[in-house]
Amino acid sequence: MAETPVPSRPRRIAVPAGFDPQVQPVVPSKSLPPLSTSSIELDFIRTAFQTPVSWQVEPIFSDAFSEDVYRRPDITQAAVFFPLIQRPSGLHVLFTRRASHLYDHAGQICFPGGRIEPSDADAIAAALRETQEEIGVDPEFIQLIGTQPGFLTSTCFTMKPVIGLIRPGFTITPDLTEVADVFEVPLSVLMDTRLHQLHEAQLPGGGHRLYFSINWQTYFIWGATAALIRNFYHYLAAAQARLGR
Repeated sequence: MAETPVPSRPRRIAVPAGFDPQVQPVVPSKSLPPLSTSSIELDFIRTAFQTPVSWQVEPIFSDAFSEDVYRRPDITQAAVFFPLIQRPSGLHVLFTRRASHLYDHAGQICFPGGRIEPSDADAIAAALRETQEEIGVDPEFIQLIGTQPGFLTSTCFTMKPVIGLIRPGFTITPDLTEVADVFEVPLSVLMDTRLHQLHEAQLPGGGHRLYFSINWQTYFIWGATAALIRNFYHYLAAAQARLGR
């Protein structure tokens, strides 16, 4: 069921000034079995999203994936596009790096996306609109595959991931007022959970924050984006067990 957009509300800034996610301590996390090569291929992913699969979200962040968060009055509902691109070497995933002057998540590695506006029919429409606005990919080049549970970020956004394939013939024209960089990472890298590091950051005034990160070349993918990648792994792992790959 599509979520009903809600008006934007003031949000607290959950990342303290001067916070550097790359230097926070790494803590042990559960070892997870690898996916087979065939389970990260396009045909399998399409089949997986067309098949009833019993699976669980990342257990460390299970509360953040709860559907109950959509009823909270202090959140901003958002949608992101999880873009798959078929390359000769295999599937890649496209990311953006947000411009450093933006108010929300400045400089962070993200999927294309943004808040669900009242004019959007649903989360899918919002993800496609934001993708076109941010990186210039027309919806006619996008083949939808499925959706996954929305994730509640520490800045009070709910990020609903929309999975899809960007078909050949597309062009990238980033909106430089929002996007500083557009790049791709092989899906095989993102689904290698040996590269997923769990961090524990101590917060001013007490308490702590847990988040995953993935390093690739000069890029540091962390926070909500890494959590959605981790969830994608859990779904494919469950589908692999279900379909016998």
